[in-house]
Amino acid sequence: MQRTLVFLPLLLLVSPAWLRAADASQPERMPNIVFIMADDLGYTDVACFGSKYYETPNLDRLASQGMKLTNFHNCQNCTPTRAALMSGQYAARTGVYTVGGIDRFDWSMRPLRPVDNVTALPLDRDIIAKQLKAAGYATGMFGKWHIGERGEHHPGQRGFDEAIVSAGRHFNFATNPNTDYPRGQYLADFLTDRAVDFIARHKDGPFFLYLPHFGVHSPYQAKPELIEKFTSKPGVGGHNNPTYAAMIYSVDESVGRVMETLDELKLADNTVLIFTSDNGGVGGYVREGIKTDGDVTDNSPLRSGKGSLYEGGTREPFIARWPGVTRPGSSCDVPTIHVDIFPTFLELAGAPAPRQVLDGESLVKLFRDPDAQLERDAIFQHFPGYLGAGKNAWRTTPVSLIQSGDWKLMEFLEDGRLELYNLRDDIGETKNLANVMPDKAKELHTRLLAWRAEVKAPMPNKNDVPAAPQPKKGRREG
Repeated sequence: MQRTLVFLPLLLLVSPAWLRAADASQPERMPNIVFIMADDLGYTDVACFGSKYYETPNLDRLASQGMKLTNFHNCQNCTPTRAALMSGQYAARTGVYTVGGIDRFDWSMRPLRPVDNVTALPLDRDIIAKQLKAAGYATGMFGKWHIGERGEHHPGQRGFDEAIVSAGRHFNFATNPNTDYPRGQYLADFLTDRAVDFIARHKDGPFFLYLPHFGVHSPYQAKPELIEKFTSKPGVGGHNNPTYAAMIYSVDESVGRVMETLDELKLADNTVLIFTSDNGGVGGYVREGIKTDGDVTDNSPLRSGKGSLYEGGTREPFIARWPGVTRPGSSCDVPTIHVDIFPTFLELAGAPAPRQVLDGESLVKLFRDPDAQLERDAIFQHFPGYLGAGKNAWRTTPVSLIQSGDWKLMEFLEDGRLELYNLRDDIGETKNLANVMPDKAKELHTRLLAWRAEVKAPMPNKNDVPAAPQPKKGRREG
C-alpha cells in the first residue's frame, strides 16, 4: 500500500495533462464557456481546414491547442442553425427552416408548396442561456441573433444577462439596444470589445459568452489595411478574393483577442472555447453549374455551398479547446451536428434540462477521447422548402437526409429521388450509389422515414394550383 501511494503522484507528474484529466472527476468549479461563431464561413476557409490563401493564425493556434471536429454540421443557412443551437432541436420541431417567408423565392412553377416558415424561435422553448443562468452562469451575447429580436424574442429577454444585437452592415452599423461606438469602427472589432469586456467583468465566473459574428457575410467590406495585405497574394483553389480574405482575418483577430484575454486573466485553463460557422461558404455554385458567377469562395472538395444540403452547405469548421481535457492537435471524425451543442453545454455546466425535448447528444465524451463513440449513430436534416440561386436555378429543393457513419442518404421530396454517398470515399458527393447499393439505400431510407414520423416533420404539399408568389424586394440575409 505504501508503494502505491508513492507511485501514483509520480505517475500524475509525468503524464500529459489531457491524459490525467481523462479519468479525473469534475473540476471544483464548472468551466467557463465561450462559443464563437462566424457567419457564412466555409469548411475550407480556415487554414487549418485546408485553405492555402486565407490566413487564420489564431484559429490555427487554437486547433493546435485543442481538437478539430472534422464532421460537424449546421443547417444550410443561418436562421435555422441559430434556432437549433439555442433550442437543441431540429428544424422539424421548431418550424424554423430558413430565412424569411416562403415567398422569398418564386416556387409557383415547382411541384410542391413549401411548408410555412417560422421566423422567430418560439417562446415556449428554453434557450441554452436560460439553463446556464439557472446553473449560476453569467450570460452574455454580442452579435447576430436572427431568430427574433423584438420584445420577448430579444436575447436579453430570454436568458442573457447582457445582449447587444447587430448585423447587416460592417461599418456604420445599428445595434439593438442602441449603443455608442467610435465613428468608423468595424463591427467585428466592436463585438470583440464587448466580448472581452464581458470576460474581464465576470472573471470570477462561471460565465457563458456567445459571440456570433456577422463576418464574413455580405456585404463584403473589410478594413482597408487588411484588404491591402491580400491584394498582391496569388489565389489558390477558388480562394482569391482580397476583401473576403480580410474579413476572415478580422474574425480570426477576434478569436485571438479572446484567447489573449483568457490568458491574461488566467482563465484559459478553466474555459471551454469553441469556434465554428453557421453554414457553408458562398461558393461552389459556378463549379456545380448552378450559377455563372457570384462565388466569393469555394468549399472544394465539398460539393456546392450555402443554401444546399450537400456537404458544402452544411459541413463547418469546428474547433474545441478545453485545456487538460482535449488532446492538443487532435481531431475527431464522428458525425456531429448543431443540436449536440445544447446538451454539451448542459453537461459542462451541470445545468438543468429545459422544458422541450432535446434532439442531440453531449459531445463531452468526444472532447475527452476523439476515438469515443456516441450512443446515437445517425444525424438528420429536414428542409421542406426552396432556396433559389437566380432565374430558374435552385440551391436546394425540398429534401430530407440521414447520415450514419460514412453513409449519407438524401431524399428529394419533389419526386422521391434518392441519393446515397459514402463520404469517407467520396467527400465531394460525386458518385450516387443508390442504384448500386439498393439494400443500403432502403435501410437508411426506412430509418429516415421513421425519424420524420417521430419528430412529426411537416411535409410540403402538392402544388395543385400554382399561384405565382412575388419575391419581396430588398436584400435578405441568409
